[in-house]
Amino acid sequence: MSLTFTLDPAVTPALRDGLLDLWTDVTNAGGAVGFVPPVTREEIRPEVVRYLAQMAEGRTRLLVGHDGAGEVAATGFLTFNTHRLMTHWVWLYTVMVHPRHQGRGYGRDLLAAAADAARTFDGIEAIRLTCRGGLGLEHFYGSCGYKEVGRVPGAIRVAPGDERDDITLLLPLC
Repeated sequence: MSLTFTLDPAVTPALRDGLLDLWTDVTNAGGAVGFVPPVTREEIRPEVVRYLAQMAEGRTRLLVGHDGAGEVAATGFLTFNTHRLMTHWVWLYTVMVHPRHQGRGYGRDLLAAAADAARTFDGIEAIRLTCRGGLGLEHFYGSCGYKEVGRVPGAIRVAPGDERDDITLLLPLC
């Protein structure tokens, strides 16, 4: 079974709830997606609402992967730059695959789908993303074609005394 990816799905209560569940489950499983476990859906909700508002404004596009049961199983948010000198690349934020689906290659599938989607955007030549150091994520992204282009040591404070590098990676699309 594989995931079915959709760019710009209809925003429904089921999608919103699926995003909340996915983000909560990924965080509570130790995923580096902007929060530190344990979290509740209510703690995640403001971030989901922020993304939905950006989508409504046309600044962000959602790529969602559904599993065979129709559940939200993976996401990535492609966000356009507003700075006039940086409109030739997009950010890829909040890259997640549900823990029950990890280890099946769906992360690679998600990144490939994100690159395919970005190639359809006028004038976009690259994708940038950041990841939290200390988990080896940069090696995974590297194996998917991303190149490390920057690192800020200790920029992410997970907890007092637990600082991680903020790693920037780039995937040229041309």
